[in-house]
Amino acid sequence: MEPSSGRLPGLEAARPHMEPKASCPSAAPLAERQFHVLVGVSGSVAALKLPLLVSRLLDVPGLEVAVVTTERAKHFYSPQDIPVTLYNDTDEWEMWKCRSDPVLHIHLRRWADLMLVAPLDANTLGKVASGICDNLLTCVIRAWDLSKPLLFCPAMNTAMWEHPITAQQVGQLKAFGYVEIPCVAKKLVCGDQGLGAMAEVGTIVDKVKEVLFQHTGFQQS
Repeated sequence: MEPSSGRLPGLEAARPHMEPKASCPSAAPLAERQFHVLVGVSGSVAALKLPLLVSRLLDVPGLEVAVVTTERAKHFYSPQDIPVTLYNDTDEWEMWKCRSDPVLHIHLRRWADLMLVAPLDANTLGKVASGICDNLLTCVIRAWDLSKPLLFCPAMNTAMWEHPITAQQVGQLKAFGYVEIPCVAKKLVCGDQGLGAMAEVGTIVDKVKEVLFQHTGFQQS
């Protein structure tokens, strides 16, 4: 899989800071090209870790990052703490006024080389497993190019994680070809102890590098 072109065609005027730092000619070594990671964040308390996750991804040479957020996820972080382009549902509708305008969720799926949904809350898990696409994040996932990797990090209360429907829904996402980064057991913010916490940021970043290397020859540092 070759990395994509480095820009969101038709969206430069709306999001000028999505432009790549430098052009990436096709003859350049893989390690010198920009690989595009699209981070999706949903409304789990683990969204508190979004600033750290984005910062750690940006520490990886050769990665360019953008974020798609649900409305509920915004409750857990400040946009001022996210140093990359942050897209939400409003952007989807404001960018499209007539037939010649870009459709944001389609442009994002074309731009990205890899999608990482972290955290994936119980509600969004159910939507994705059922094919529901009622916001920008789930529309990107529904339109996702299955030749590209999609990683997901479940995060929810232990009682929700242990509900029988959760295993079915996670299994459905795996059947689509998506890669699970399993949740971990710890004391949750609500005070419960058990499985359901999102994987540690370091684990997530390492998995992103591993999967990119498998799919593209991306050189880990």
